[in-house]
Amino acid sequence: MNWIKEYKKYVSDNPNGYWFKRKIYGWGWTPVTWQGWLVTLAIIGVLIWNALRIDATADSAGDVLFNVIPQTAVLVLLLIAIAWRTGESPKWMWGLPKKKDEDERV
Repeated sequence: MNWIKEYKKYVSDNPNGYWFKRKIYGWGWTPVTWQGWLVTLAIIGVLIWNALRIDATADSAGDVLFNVIPQTAVLVLLLIAIAWRTGESPKWMWGLPKKKDEDERV
């Protein structure tokens, strides 16, 4: 439970109003404001709708593959661009960032 409190504290510490903050593990972002969540859910919704639309109108599996992949790539790149513009600069992380006073002692 302590980890959850620390994560909530990390997410809520957002003085710059970023829509996306760095992921705790790995490279990338996670949505932390309603705007970030709205963008993320909208992209997911469009991806699902697009896949179902193409599947319903496609004549073969090749049609699905050649239509879904490029459109999905464009939507993912759009999400990355939005996160890059409205989020923290990404970097590799492994766990919650250390407090500044702890960094100075090390």
